[in-house]
Amino acid sequence: MIASEKCLRCPVRSTAICGGIKQKDIARLSKVVHDMKVAPGDCFLEQDEPADNYFIITSGTVTLFKLLPDGRRQVTGFADPGHFLGFANGGTYGFSAEAADCVSLCRISRRDINVLLADFRDMERRVLDLLSDELTRAQEQLLLLGRKTALERLASFLSTRTEQADAWPGYRTESARDGIVLPMNNDTIADYLGLTNETVSRMMGVLRDARIISRGGRNRVLVRDRDALDRIALGETPV
Repeated sequence: MIASEKCLRCPVRSTAICGGIKQKDIARLSKVVHDMKVAPGDCFLEQDEPADNYFIITSGTVTLFKLLPDGRRQVTGFADPGHFLGFANGGTYGFSAEAADCVSLCRISRRDINVLLADFRDMERRVLDLLSDELTRAQEQLLLLGRKTALERLASFLSTRTEQADAWPGYRTESARDGIVLPMNNDTIADYLGLTNETVSRMMGVLRDARIISRGGRNRVLVRDRDALDRIALGETPV
């Protein structure tokens, strides 16, 4: 398959920034895109390293995190297919990115992206939309960590991952329509939610006992009562 055909058949083209390039111009994009495969647990973007490239996730889940001077790690979010990574304030990356499972990426140099953005205004508008989404997610994370209880935090996380599964079939389990895949482990979930591993496990148990979720094996969750899960996430229904 030639490169331009691969870009046209990309499963995230309709949602990623490259969807701002029309089919007749796709050859321009294919000339500057480089495919990457990243194994689970490997970093492909390092905090404080020169911000030379951007990345578009085409499959898999990426864990985003910041490292404190003493070596502690704070997970700040997760990036899924279609996400665009590499925004930098200055010349270095402000965070690190690690593959939570097997991840496929398109890598584009900063210089090439700048040329494309100058030539394709629809692509530029998509980048602005992504920046707006990033700000919204940051505000939601502040609410999550600052005001929600441990149970509400976990319910919010599971509700968000369920929404992701609605948009991306790869996050659905094969055996159940309402089953979702969680490629990140409990330690990573706990780090993201500002909780301990033990608290995450305990809150999972609370949701199981209430028959809102059940576990379907390692990294598998079956959402049995999505409405109840969403109400808990909003702080409307105590368990």
